[in-house]
Amino acid sequence: MKAHLSRRFGVSVAETDHHDLWQRATLSCALVARDAAGAQSQADALERWLSARFPEGYSVERTLLSREDLRP
Repeated sequence: MKAHLSRRFGVSVAETDHHDLWQRATLSCALVARDAAGAQSQADALERWLSARFPEGYSVERTLLSREDLRP
């Protein structure tokens, strides 16, 4: 799953929770785009892909950050 998401959507993927369960995983994805609309479009496509493959067993939380949000 991680490799497929990375190849198909160009996102960085990490398994961030439920490491000891084979039936469940928490994946965190990070993507970069030129603007907020591009990031939203890419995230929408990823969510549609998940919905088609896991119609009853996934959830998504999104956070949109700008370059300025990442500076100390």
